Amino acid sequence: MKSLLRVALLVLAAAPFATQAGQIREYWVAAEPVTWDYAPSGKNLLHPGSDMGVWGKRLSYPKYRYIRYTDATYRTPVPQPEWMGILGPELLGEVGDTLKVHFRNRADRPFSMHPHGLRYDEDNDGADHRGAGAMIAPGKSYTYTWTLDEGAGPGPSDPSSIVWLYHSHVDHVADIYQGLIGTIVVTRKGMAISSADPRPRDVDRNFTTLFMVFDEEDGAEGGLKHAMNGYIFGNLRGLEAVEGERVRWHLVALGSEVDLHTAHWHGETVLDHGRRTDVIELLPASMVSVDMVADNPGTWLYHCHVGDHMTAGMMTRWTVRPRPQPTVAPPGPQPN
Repeated sequence: MKSLLRVALLVLAAAPFATQAGQIREYWVAAEPVTWDYAPSGKNLLHPGSDMGVWGKRLSYPKYRYIRYTDATYRTPVPQPEWMGILGPELLGEVGDTLKVHFRNRADRPFSMHPHGLRYDEDNDGADHRGAGAMIAPGKSYTYTWTLDEGAGPGPSDPSSIVWLYHSHVDHVADIYQGLIGTIVVTRKGMAISSADPRPRDVDRNFTTLFMVFDEEDGAEGGLKHAMNGYIFGNLRGLEAVEGERVRWHLVALGSEVDLHTAHWHGETVLDHGRRTDVIELLPASMVSVDMVADNPGTWLYHCHVGDHMTAGMMTRWTVRPRPQPTVAPPGPQPN
């Protein structure tokens, strides 16, 4: 009897630790050369009667992107929402999880993956030219292991999920301008939809927006692409919510001293750590998550409010669609 009681006590003592064990979430990501077009429509979609000034003289440039694949064959890419634009895959997890990111360099120069905010050792920093993951040569692969500990998760005054950047860190500046940028979203422990789906259960829809001036021509004005997710002059599309949805906006920025941004929504306001506003201030490497209830149907401007950034096309539109009305049966007897 005593031995049975001892076993029962051991099981009960271990239970809290068992429930805290997180998931191991695997991602297969490659860095690949692409041709990027900052305005695929070829038009100023904000003002169809106007051109794009010097910023529209050349729109396509050779770049690199992070591409997610379904498995280790790296044959089938995972589709991304239209609004993600140039961003690499959004890596998701809940506090307590471990991310294993299998990175393959399909480019022609060394690249890496460096995460902000997560827990890792020197080999998994992806930076500083030190450690096994610091510089992955063309054609080579490396598996990064990153832990989503409490320090990587939402703080006491944060919403139920927060955003972190990741990017290549071999050439600290050039890699970012080349397009190797993505985000990680970490959900508070116990707030995930399920063990298989780490998205927060108190959010209906989320969007991520990168505000960044890409320098494509060594400082020449026409090559300074004032982009939102890699698009200019309204060519960022797909930002659509439905009336009544709880929307979380993850806002990030990178770049240099010109990248002082003020993200502004028309038509709605957001809550930023309890503060009501319709403008969020961003600096290079800012990472901010804010909440909105989309309750005002319409199509609205969404843009950086810095004057010369608006002139250069750092603007788009987003839409709140009316909530579908329930079908009402006509009066009179209903068929059996």
